[in-house]
Amino acid sequence: MGIKDRYNEELRHIEYAVEKYSRMLFRISYGILMNEHDAEDALQETFMRYMTKAPLFRDSEHEKAWLIKVVTNVSKNMLRFRTYQVAHNIHELSSIGVDEIDRDVFELIMNLPAKYKTVLDLYYIEGYKANEIADIIGISPVAVRKRLQYGRTLLKNEMERNGM
Repeated sequence: MGIKDRYNEELRHIEYAVEKYSRMLFRISYGILMNEHDAEDALQETFMRYMTKAPLFRDSEHEKAWLIKVVTNVSKNMLRFRTYQVAHNIHELSSIGVDEIDRDVFELIMNLPAKYKTVLDLYYIEGYKANEIADIIGISPVAVRKRLQYGRTLLKNEMERNGM
């Protein structure tokens, strides 16, 4: 296999990863940053790192976990260096993969602190277990379970307050 063939194969793999993971990574970043344009920047930075620094992955789950960790870290770093108003446009939600039916609940989740949004998203939407989430975001499994518990309580209180 020549250099050109390897390059084309690598390019196809990158295009496949972008297509496969973009919506999920965008949603995670948006949940942290609460801004569509900043989430797009974080997503772009994540895929730049993927192209330049990605390790050899054991399997697709390892690749997915690596991308989630990177987009989470990039988004958190962006928050450290910028001041944000916590505001989001309900019309943006369809562009990040939220169905009309789920918009009210998703909007309530987006109003939660970032540490709860991230674990709720990874657990309920992406289907990761607490131990896997702990590895991805770099906290203990006990902390993940506590954040899930507290996040559920906050969400329940918000739903009751909004008559849901």
